[in-house]
Amino acid sequence: MNLGLGHLTTAIEVLRNFVFEEQRGGSLVVKEPIGVCGLITPWNWPISLIAVKVFPALATGCTMILKPSEQSPFNGQIFAEILDEAGVPAGVFNLVQGDGPGVGRALSGHPDIDMVSFTGSTRAGIDVAANAAAGVKRVTQELGGKGPNVILDDADLAANVGKGVATMMMNSGQTCSAPSRMLVPGERMEEAVAAAREAASQVTVGDPTGDAAIGPVVSKAQFEKVQGLIQKGIDEGATLVAGGVGRPDGLTTGYFVQPTVFADVKNDMTIAREEIFGPVLTILGYDSIDHAIEIANDTDYGLAGFVAGSDLDQARSVARRIRAGNVAINDAFDFGAPFGGYKKSGNGREWGEFGFHDYLEIKGILGYTPEGGS
Repeated sequence: MNLGLGHLTTAIEVLRNFVFEEQRGGSLVVKEPIGVCGLITPWNWPISLIAVKVFPALATGCTMILKPSEQSPFNGQIFAEILDEAGVPAGVFNLVQGDGPGVGRALSGHPDIDMVSFTGSTRAGIDVAANAAAGVKRVTQELGGKGPNVILDDADLAANVGKGVATMMMNSGQTCSAPSRMLVPGERMEEAVAAAREAASQVTVGDPTGDAAIGPVVSKAQFEKVQGLIQKGIDEGATLVAGGVGRPDGLTTGYFVQPTVFADVKNDMTIAREEIFGPVLTILGYDSIDHAIEIANDTDYGLAGFVAGSDLDQARSVARRIRAGNVAINDAFDFGAPFGGYKKSGNGREWGEFGFHDYLEIKGILGYTPEGGS
């Protein structure tokens, strides 16, 4: 799926119908461009996360400065060349390369920046917000996640466990909205474990230019972090179903991580609390619907959630009770739905019409009666 192109076509469609001015009684409500936007994007989905910020900013009439991650700088460079070729006027879109401490901090604190849109870790998001606070500028953030994937008892357990494993491993697990905590009926844990083990064995790891399903994690630091958390899961008593510490068989170099699955996980274990950002899935058992929702919401994060079940009314009910900014029922996907976080997963919303709002100021002009009105 081409996420960058999807965000472009969605922004075009939203712009065709977006209401920038509306009469409300005797007042005119006007939505105006907020001004100069600082856009800071991460390395894990670089084109998509650039597109989801740049296109709404352009559509609402803002100018912007993009700072892509120093670990994936060429995507931003290519994106800038495309905008230049498309005829975006000079000065509307600007690109600056550099790291967070050197450039991101300066950008977020600069007095001429009117708003900052940041996607990245919760730790870095807090730093961005603190730097921006002195200027009382708007800050929107899409941060970390620890997404619950609630598989209800009436779902096809084996099929949904398999899909959950595959989705978790995508992009080497380096996705903030990944379904990293799988919740299954406790009495069916053994069945879930068998399905997860089989699914994990199908995830091939290797050179990303070949036919492997996943490549390495992004860096040595990330590799070491993931390895440490896998060992922590073992040390804290979770059942290792697949994978484990060390590289996959046959790979002696590179930052490759084994597709790893833990079962019998308790929600107070480190691997259930921290965002691992690697191909590591935790499976937790629940006793009832209420228990599943309690586990799902027992987290500092609230970015994405997932529900699988054949009884749609029950699945909808569970989705409503999950405290996350985006909850998918039975793998549904929609470019027009809002995307963003509760709690430490951030604030503001991106995607679709909702992605326009943070780039706009709202002005009320009182005494602006329609022609012929009193």
